[in-house]
Amino acid sequence: MLLVATGEVVALTSYKIRVPEVYRIGPEDTLLITVWKNDAITKTVPVRPDGMISLRLVHDVQAAGLTPMELRDALTKKLSEFMPSPEVSVIVTEVRSFKVSVIGEVVKPARYELKSRTTVLDVLAIAGGFNEFAKRKGVVILRPDGNVMKRIPFDYGKVISARANT
Repeated sequence: MLLVATGEVVALTSYKIRVPEVYRIGPEDTLLITVWKNDAITKTVPVRPDGMISLRLVHDVQAAGLTPMELRDALTKKLSEFMPSPEVSVIVTEVRSFKVSVIGEVVKPARYELKSRTTVLDVLAIAGGFNEFAKRKGVVILRPDGNVMKRIPFDYGKVISARANT
């Protein structure tokens, strides 16, 4: 079986879930950008595949990879050139950047859109589990790492037996 992680699937480290500390905006997320007392700039925007958003006056702004607060600060700084002390808020209205493709010997191979960071075991459950031909020791996670795909072996049996012993 092969899991292809195109978004962020949380790996199990020493059989404990490693959860990132803050949410970072990703491509295809939807954001509500509000500027107090300025309805012309206030709008809901999608994060483009290149990680940018487009707003009046400031045009294209990098959003992917930033926290909502970091994006708010960047927009406040850019809008300060056009208005005194802008009050900006950034609200993530839809998370669409967590995606994972599950291929191989599972019941429902497909590309899944997730709403939060997810463990490999959760993704297997979403895909309906292994089918009768699956090699449970043959799970590989492919994760983009810059311009290369990082291969991470995942021993399902070892993880399950370790969880049963805790």
